[in-house]
Amino acid sequence: MTEPEISWVRSWGASPQSPDEGLRSLDSHPPLADVTLRQVVRLSGGGRRVRVRFTNEFGTTPLTIGAARVGFALPGGGVRDERVLTFSGATAVTVPVGAPMPSDPVDLPVSALAELSISLYLPERVETCTCHDPVLDTGWTIPGDAVAASALPPDATVLPVRALLSAVDVLPGAPASAVVVVGDSRTDGAGSTPDTHHSWPELLAARGAGFVVNQGISGNRLLNDGIGPAVLARFDRDVLATPGLGCVVVSAGGNDIAISAAPRDDGPMADFLKMFPGAPVTTDDVIAGFRQLVARARERGVLVYATTIAPFEGSEAYSTAAEAARHEVNAWIRTGGAFDAVLDFDAVWRDPDHPSRIRADFHSGDHLHGSDAGYRALAASVDLSLFEPAVIAGKPGR
Repeated sequence: MTEPEISWVRSWGASPQSPDEGLRSLDSHPPLADVTLRQVVRLSGGGRRVRVRFTNEFGTTPLTIGAARVGFALPGGGVRDERVLTFSGATAVTVPVGAPMPSDPVDLPVSALAELSISLYLPERVETCTCHDPVLDTGWTIPGDAVAASALPPDATVLPVRALLSAVDVLPGAPASAVVVVGDSRTDGAGSTPDTHHSWPELLAARGAGFVVNQGISGNRLLNDGIGPAVLARFDRDVLATPGLGCVVVSAGGNDIAISAAPRDDGPMADFLKMFPGAPVTTDDVIAGFRQLVARARERGVLVYATTIAPFEGSEAYSTAAEAARHEVNAWIRTGGAFDAVLDFDAVWRDPDHPSRIRADFHSGDHLHGSDAGYRALAASVDLSLFEPAVIAGKPGR
């Protein structure tokens, strides 16, 4: 009998953004020039080889990587068992404007939930840094070429974004597939404790769901750009192009509804709303957007699950019109039959005594984003059998 082919599978990801979007956390940071960036990522699944995907997708000039390494992260920014990363055999590379750059594979046996340290030296000034903002894993900027430093030098400073780094793929020991979660800040893990890996996709991986890739962007929408490209716009790059893709979980639509229903005046949301161009959308528009994603995923033989939209009364984004729209979209998600499975996050988070609000112990204080306990509850509510290899390989619902 022929052995099944083993292919690369994505084990970690962070959707690339422009530094001019959202929190703009790099605005007050010194220029990235003649510095080393050291960043920590936690893999979801393990394997015997590793490759790292760097990115200049929102860059305005070519990006020079003078050296790069990957190893196992130690507390406080240290690293052990490092491997030198190469690019078509060279230790340095220039990444064109608008392009990603995967490294050559390296032999580095890694286990599920292993924390890797990735260092890259930037000999020239980075004019526009492709990033992911905010970042919930502490990283550092170190003066000069420090990729080989096993301990964090005393002159290191905190890096406020995930910079120039978008994915880690592994070659597993047996055939496997990836689950990509695409969504907004609630997927991204906003409100959770930094450096604890408490976004619900990471917690789902910790429960044993396998290769789970978090492609959330805080402030993201399904239909229109604003903070990051819209889910419809980035679906090919962030989901369908994922190595080993078997399933996608769509967790979006809440920002489309809330922003469309928000009053366009000089109220407390006025400055925030300036980041979200485009005309207001209807519930029919949102549902049509979901249908597009399902159709595009099914063309690739990919299962599509969806989460219902959790409550947000008490937040600045709330309005009675948005609440009515949320109920309408959730009813369609639950009963419309478009998805292979529904994860009812609305039912998990809503306060039984006030269903338009999140339970007090499940939000981070803003009535919008989860607390650590809230994200744990979401992850615990998911039926892990949905991600079993036999289920994904069987492609039910197609």
